[in-house]
Amino acid sequence: MKKEDIEHFAVNRGNVLYVSTRGGKNSYSSAEVIKKGIADDGGLFIPTAVRDLYCDLERLCGMDYPDRAAAVLSAFLTDYPLCKLIDAARAAYSPEKFNGPAAPIAKVGSDYFLELWHGPTSAFKDMALQIMPRLLSLALDMTGEEKDAYILVATSGDTGKAALEGYKDVPRVKIKVFYPANGVSNIQKRQMSSQTGENVDVVAINGNFDDAQTGVKAIFNDPDCRAAAEEKGFFFSSANSINWGRLAPQTAYYISAYCDLVNEKQIEPGEKIDFVVPTGNFGNIFAAYIAKSCGFPIGKLVCASNRNNVLTDFFNTGIYDRRREFFTTESPSMDILISSNLERLLYSAFGAEQTAAYMSDLSKNGFYKLDGEKLRLLRRDFTGYYCDGDGTSAAIRGIFEKFGYLCDPHTAVAAACAEKYRRSDEYGGNKIVVVSTASPYKFAPAVLSALGKDVPPDDFDALDGLYRATGVAVPENLASLRTSNVRFDRAVDPEDMAMTVIADA
Repeated sequence: MKKEDIEHFAVNRGNVLYVSTRGGKNSYSSAEVIKKGIADDGGLFIPTAVRDLYCDLERLCGMDYPDRAAAVLSAFLTDYPLCKLIDAARAAYSPEKFNGPAAPIAKVGSDYFLELWHGPTSAFKDMALQIMPRLLSLALDMTGEEKDAYILVATSGDTGKAALEGYKDVPRVKIKVFYPANGVSNIQKRQMSSQTGENVDVVAINGNFDDAQTGVKAIFNDPDCRAAAEEKGFFFSSANSINWGRLAPQTAYYISAYCDLVNEKQIEPGEKIDFVVPTGNFGNIFAAYIAKSCGFPIGKLVCASNRNNVLTDFFNTGIYDRRREFFTTESPSMDILISSNLERLLYSAFGAEQTAAYMSDLSKNGFYKLDGEKLRLLRRDFTGYYCDGDGTSAAIRGIFEKFGYLCDPHTAVAAACAEKYRRSDEYGGNKIVVVSTASPYKFAPAVLSALGKDVPPDDFDALDGLYRATGVAVPENLASLRTSNVRFDRAVDPEDMAMTVIADA
């Protein structure tokens, strides 16, 4: 970052504090919220103010991705020294870690695909979880914390591996990941079960992702669990997108994408673009909403769901109802019925009192309902579409046959929803950016099947088969899994999660 840019962002940072989405009188610094992960009342932390960053478009366009990320983070993490943010971003997003630029854009037909999967685990979670451990380590020192951090993670697939990779052997940190035993791909499972590092642990649960996420939240909010951890010298924190330390770095790639499109003369400064985001826990798309709140010309945010289309129904009816059948699909990272980060959107639109009431209804009754005016307010920024399994396969096959571009099932859901949106009455003609969240090789059997090829029983043979069918290179970090040693093979019931956390502390 140029000296004059450092001076500019240092002077214009302000002092951003954070509050819980469910109310309360206390406010916190960014270092405190990254350390805590979740508010004491069970709510999520959210900033009390968001700075206009679009006025800095010209400066941001002149930067590479690491410096853009540091500039964006400086507007949210105002208690962190700017020089530390720059160092952290340059280390996290180095070309060596991402095999080149961290978040490149590919032109696919008339649309643009924002590729967020070039990091060490071949999934978009690397974009946040390569820098988040550095932010937490800084936070421990900045807050004078004497206890060590015990990171608890619930994952539907990609967060777990990315968090394990980011936090492995980080001083003063212990991390435990829970994943649904039959709810992730075999490649994802092997990535986690073979993880190296002396401070890591991985546990499968006999349930789905919502069971894992609910269990982790319950541990955070259980005073007996917290007290037991503190006796052993730990405090609980999270690497899930409920932690603001995950969301703030994700905001950076939406802003960076706009800058890249301007630099490549694909759009004019000030021209609006729409983002279509494959969505499960609502963190990725909420980060796009934050980027829009920073003044960037973003039109519609299209929430793309798979067969577990609870969010599609919400944005179409105003009713969020988790009392429905749960489906295990070919896009497992989106197999979610409780989208935690939606709470942050509710707070942003309706305030803490109303948000707390909705969350109480969801917990007690399994659903909540917005009135018509509140739904119309959300639909100014958001809309929702979904794509079933057949549609996902058709999108993978059609995009490859027509454009020679290979995408994974989550990206295919977004691409299919982009087409539905384009044909709808609400489409206003903006250029569309599809958010591409994983390498197709993370889900090689599903992609091979979609292409009409025979699928071998062994997932690693499927990697080879997909390469032979397409000529697209296999990421080395996935190819090497074939010979990796499985370290973790334990499975527990959801009600036993707390016991394993305390016993292993």
